[in-house]
Amino acid sequence: MKKSALLAAATAVATATALGLTGPATASGAPQAAPNPTPAEAVARAKATVSDHLSALRATGADAFLVRNVLVDKDGSSHVRMDRTIAGLPVLGGDVVVHQAKDGSFKGASLSQTGSANISRTPKLGLAQATTKALLKGYKAEGKPRLVIEARKGSPRLAYQVRSNGVQPDGTPSDVSTTVDALTGATLVREQHIHTAGGDGQSLYSGLVGIDTTPATGGFTLTDPVRGNGFTTDAQNKTDSIWCQIFGFGCPVAAPFTDADNHWGNGLNTNRQSAAVDAHYGAAKTFDYFKVNYGRNGIFNDGKGVESRVHYGSNYVNAFWDGKRMTYGDGDGVVAGPLVSIDVAGHEMSHGVTTATANLTYSGESGGLNEATSDIFGTFVEFYANNTSDPGDYYIGEEIMKDRPALRYMDKPSRDGNSKDCWYSGIGNIDVHYSSGPANHFAYLLAEGTGAKVFAGLNHNSTTCNGTTLTGIGRDKVGKIWYRALTTYFTTGTTYAQARTGTLNAARDLYGAGSPEQNAVAAAWSGVSVN
Repeated sequence: MKKSALLAAATAVATATALGLTGPATASGAPQAAPNPTPAEAVARAKATVSDHLSALRATGADAFLVRNVLVDKDGSSHVRMDRTIAGLPVLGGDVVVHQAKDGSFKGASLSQTGSANISRTPKLGLAQATTKALLKGYKAEGKPRLVIEARKGSPRLAYQVRSNGVQPDGTPSDVSTTVDALTGATLVREQHIHTAGGDGQSLYSGLVGIDTTPATGGFTLTDPVRGNGFTTDAQNKTDSIWCQIFGFGCPVAAPFTDADNHWGNGLNTNRQSAAVDAHYGAAKTFDYFKVNYGRNGIFNDGKGVESRVHYGSNYVNAFWDGKRMTYGDGDGVVAGPLVSIDVAGHEMSHGVTTATANLTYSGESGGLNEATSDIFGTFVEFYANNTSDPGDYYIGEEIMKDRPALRYMDKPSRDGNSKDCWYSGIGNIDVHYSSGPANHFAYLLAEGTGAKVFAGLNHNSTTCNGTTLTGIGRDKVGKIWYRALTTYFTTGTTYAQARTGTLNAARDLYGAGSPEQNAVAAAWSGVSVN
């Protein structure tokens, strides 16, 4: 070795040691690898790097960032999710994920904001005017509007955010937030916070299943001690009033289910326990699916279970997640029966996981991705449950529908008459349950590929929008890629194009750059016209 090369090598080692890139030397003199950063260290580094990468974050010196959560990978890479404010005003859609290497160097950022949000913060519209423009007919405002910067759709604009409550046409409680341009009065984004399974009903009998319960005076209750004490209750066919939604009082009290011998239900709708068994079982399988496959300990990753209410309303043909619990209607017996199938339970609980992570806005393209996330994971939960009475398939709600084979179809979304197979520029303007189609189609193609197949005795046959022939990589890998993208790269306003980038990044992280899995992700997105 030449003297100059030897000197350079020695200098490099000394420099690396000074920067903390190598550990102390072992007895043999070989340096040990530096330990991975702790979450606190990763957060501190992310905060420190913001000022050096304002352009990448679409920020100026006026932007402030508040850490929401952090992920540290096995290789020491970190991903710090932060919310943005300017002069104390929340920037909706301004959230970012800062990606760093093990040594703290900046690797990039995930965000959906398109430009600087450091704009004029002087409104021309009054609070009362904003409220009037935001309210839907029959709705009541909840609290006072707050001034925000709306960056989820187009260029950032000063806006009022108005929260309101009402009832949807099918009887579902409604909790809506609307942003109104504080200068012009134009409605910008209207988001529904009650996430439903799609407006139709479902009925499932899972057969004889094992469920976890808790001993109580006089027998047992449907409380799951294995999964954070998640519990199932009887809504007694009552509904949530507007007063309950706005002020939190006058709410109907759901009754606990109790049983003397711990043998629940009889598989018939005439026994109110039967639907409760399905809901309790579906919640357990969903909890287990996320924990076994992704290490996620409950919806909020805090080890706690949540409530499932059954028998909501009268002839109520829907199910919904309201931010804290799942609620299931009994259906009307014509369109659907009780909406307590495994894939619906997985769908609703997955809305909670989305809220706790990327918090995809429930309108526009991000709303379609939100719904697709629930369809994807709800389907994978059904496969995971491996229940002989309801084998896994890519039909959504096939067990509950009475007037059609299923509610939605992942292999060919347009089969339901409303959903779209392929992305197009105006897809963000349709109902989120239908704009979910391209993402559902993508997930099916990525998992199973093109061509005719049969799952659970049901025919599936998927084609691409660009005429290509694809081979799937399997559900396990698709689930891991989508979960990684959801928790690490998706933000509140993620679009289809950004979902492509996020899942490509996720596949690279999990399987390597240029891997067959990453190439398959690219091909599947192109197969649904997201290029």
